[in-house]
Amino acid sequence: MRYLPLTEADRAEMLAAIGAPSVDALFRDVPESARLSGPVDLPAHLGEWEVDQAITALAAKNRHSGALASFLGAGAYRHHVPAAVDHLIQRSEFLTSYTPYQPEIAQGTLQYLFEFQTQVGLLTGMEVANASMYDGSTACAEAVEMARRVTGRHRVVLSGNLHPHYAAVVKTLAALHGTEIVAEAPAPSGEGDLAPLLDGTTACVVVQYPDVFGHIRDFSALAREAQAKGALLVVVVTEIVSLGALVPPGEMGADIVVGEGQSLGVGLGYGGPYLGLFAAKNKYVRQMPGRLCGQTVDAEGRRGFVLTLSTREQHIRREKATSNICTNSGLCSLAFTIHLSLLGEAGLTKLAALNHARAVQLAEKLATVPGVTLLTDAFFNEFALKLPKPADAVVEALVARGILAGVPGARLWPGRADLADVLLVAATETNSLAECDAFAAALAEVLA
Repeated sequence: MRYLPLTEADRAEMLAAIGAPSVDALFRDVPESARLSGPVDLPAHLGEWEVDQAITALAAKNRHSGALASFLGAGAYRHHVPAAVDHLIQRSEFLTSYTPYQPEIAQGTLQYLFEFQTQVGLLTGMEVANASMYDGSTACAEAVEMARRVTGRHRVVLSGNLHPHYAAVVKTLAALHGTEIVAEAPAPSGEGDLAPLLDGTTACVVVQYPDVFGHIRDFSALAREAQAKGALLVVVVTEIVSLGALVPPGEMGADIVVGEGQSLGVGLGYGGPYLGLFAAKNKYVRQMPGRLCGQTVDAEGRRGFVLTLSTREQHIRREKATSNICTNSGLCSLAFTIHLSLLGEAGLTKLAALNHARAVQLAEKLATVPGVTLLTDAFFNEFALKLPKPADAVVEALVARGILAGVPGARLWPGRADLADVLLVAATETNSLAECDAFAAALAEVLA
């Protein structure tokens, strides 16, 4: 075992200190029937160079978004991340910092988290935001739990056009508390009115903006209907760049806004780590999960930052905690803050406009392909297509042509035959017009 630093003499000395005759004696409480009779059937250890070769060959089998023309979306979006973001988050004072329990030595961390909260509040149009959560899906589930605490009710209405992975996480947590889930069926052409599903026992209604098929909807009326019945409106935003162009959910009357912050500063990363966003009305601040950073002054009147209202399970008794999520995605929230700071308000608006314009150009090209129907009439940078063939087979055929065409409905809703011909397509500022042309030409060829 060349990678282990202990010598036989070291092992003998330790065994003598604890009074054990051999290493095998340490496992005497494990039944013989549960022990292996020989080494595990795995390849023998290799040298560093050989391991590097093997891992590189394995990685080369992936067809990733950086190597192909990618139009993937469905909750994870490829955007350009400035080199300054990666450079700054790798500074040792950020990269190695941990939980800022001691404000006197963690002012830098606390300040950027405070600024992150401010940015999230401004983007969402909400009064207060926390210092981030694991990802968008867990933030969504925590919003439902928060609505249950605020209202004292146990019935939750989920939009059918909420991302199915988010809905699955909500249902997982809800099953632990006996929460009744009313989930609508997905509607690729646009969802109907959810208000009739609300009653006096409803804790909240959860909607997505833009929804999983890309539709943009004004939820002001739904917010009024929900609040009239004592329920909360929870709005989920999976593409945070969209709020550079769209009306913030807070201006529609949302009670809680959650989302995924991956689009700013974080990158795709094969699915993680990502960044959960969470904002709410100020009157619900004491029921918010996770941690919050606040601004104060010290004994000499100087501005300072501290953790406040950190009602997590490490801070108070478990049964009184608002959440058992025990951390915030600190480094990812820093990347988000740096990227958004570099953009500024004007830069974010311009980035959002670029995304929308490119998506419109792509949608117009694809809609001219024979047999293709555009299902989304108003969208930001993602839309749904109805194809004359199963979408998963079309996607596989286009991969062979160097194009990641999007996410097939069968991938998100397995077993739903009515969605098998639906394809979710996203375009961002990283997609060139030449890629859009190539996509349309290749799609026409595959469908011919």
